Amino acid sequence: METNIINAADVPFNYARCISAACPLASACLRAIAWRLLGADEPTATVLNPAVTSDDAACAYYRDSSPVAYARGFTGMQRRMYPDQYAAFMQACIRRFGRSAYFKRRRGEIAMPPSEQDFVLAAVRNAGAPADVGFDAYERRVNWNGD
Repeated sequence: METNIINAADVPFNYARCISAACPLASACLRAIAWRLLGADEPTATVLNPAVTSDDAACAYYRDSSPVAYARGFTGMQRRMYPDQYAAFMQACIRRFGRSAYFKRRRGEIAMPPSEQDFVLAAVRNAGAPADVGFDAYERRVNWNGD
């Protein structure tokens, strides 16, 4: 089992915390971990309404604390595409991310969670480019948003 140490400084600003002490998933849920890490010097915190959470695996607000693979950069993809394929791919990505954010992702300045990786690979396939292209680098990170 991979150990993952999360510090109070890692918790995003205004991250919704879960206060349910009875939940059997609390030891692996980012929202419960964030609650336990809340310091006494924090005067306020965003907390989930206990009436909307559930104490089982069906909880819609559960966020797994296991690290996932984030991708950085896809400059190598362009070399594997024909110019028309790359133009179609780039336009699809710009529509999704915006022009500046597209180029930041392409250069690897923004780490892409699994949902964004799926979109980029779908855009590659929709452009008719080889499906076996990969990202420039990967890193393991906690996925606070669950996307």
